[in-house]
Amino acid sequence: MERFKALNRLSHYRRTLFPHSSDSNSNSLCDDTVLVEGKASSRIVTLNRPHVLNAVVTPMGVRLIELYESWEKDPHFGFVVIKGSGKAFSAGGDVVCLYQFMDEGRLEDCKDCFRTFYGLMYLIQTYMKPHVALIDGVTMGAGAGISVLGTFCVATDRTVFGTPEALIGFHPDGGASYFLSHLPGYLGEYMGLTGATLSGAEMVACGLATHYSLSAKIPLIEEQLKTLLSDDPSVIEAVLAKFSDVAYPDERSVLCRIEMLDKCFGHDTVEEIVNALESEATGSNDPWCISTLKKLRQASPLSLKIALRSIRESRSQTLEECLIREYRISVHAISRQISSDFYEGVRARLVDRNFAPKWNPPRLEDVSEDMVDRYFLPLGEYEPELELPKKLQEAFD
Repeated sequence: MERFKALNRLSHYRRTLFPHSSDSNSNSLCDDTVLVEGKASSRIVTLNRPHVLNAVVTPMGVRLIELYESWEKDPHFGFVVIKGSGKAFSAGGDVVCLYQFMDEGRLEDCKDCFRTFYGLMYLIQTYMKPHVALIDGVTMGAGAGISVLGTFCVATDRTVFGTPEALIGFHPDGGASYFLSHLPGYLGEYMGLTGATLSGAEMVACGLATHYSLSAKIPLIEEQLKTLLSDDPSVIEAVLAKFSDVAYPDERSVLCRIEMLDKCFGHDTVEEIVNALESEATGSNDPWCISTLKKLRQASPLSLKIALRSIRESRSQTLEECLIREYRISVHAISRQISSDFYEGVRARLVDRNFAPKWNPPRLEDVSEDMVDRYFLPLGEYEPELELPKKLQEAFD
């Protein structure tokens, strides 16, 4: 009884966080983009925007929160499975939509998107029932947070996982600063700064995914989970293990270069990281060092410094603290008062597609410490911070 009282209080706070969740227009927008089927103890959710690699928009996030909350309180539903339609799990948030909002001065719509999806990440990580993500394809940005923060994450031979935000002048968000900071050594810094991707086998090896299965077995896993009558995590885990395959990263994997990676990305500043890579590349002509430098030079210099600091701060913080910090950075980014790199990055890479963003500042040495500091400042008296019901979670611990 006490647990359900706590869940009701949590639901009340979440309604406060997501004031549009009862908007019928929002629901109509995502009737076809969030599909649900239920059988036995499970509820299977499909992200259904395959033409844009299941990139998610605010109404989809609102709908997911509504569904998850209702299932969390209902004793007839035992666990949730989420997957993507077509070739992707989810390529992340629809940043072109955010670009259009910025272009039209609709910053409140941008903030609503951030509040919704950051809140969804928090909901998934604190969910009271087992959560299974089947990431059979492209999984990036918000798609990464939706998948790896839950109970189980099943990667496949088709999985391509990454956090490429710095390449569009943004920062690793939606909980990314949190889970990147928990990766072995300085792998998280490498991924967050370069936008490099991991395979399904690499995800399991570094702890981001709990299971690995061949893509051809995903329908079999779904069928087993659909008919499962138990919500016991150990029973669900047994089903996933039954269809699991053994896969190891190949010799070209970044995980086979972890000592070199740690040596270069363990430095305190982006400039020192670049210098270390340049030194290694000069001495050995190492292809990995050369390609890594190329990726860093394609990213926004400001975003690189913001991303490094954000990931480093996350090492000693909870997910809630990370999401609050990420929200601050995101609001400052869309305001364009410090720099327009996010707007410019999306324009160059996804709208005009000339792949020649004009970063401001254009060089690492031009990015001052004060400029970076401003992204991490509280939002101010008239700009609400992201609020998450942290205290209520104590009732479940």
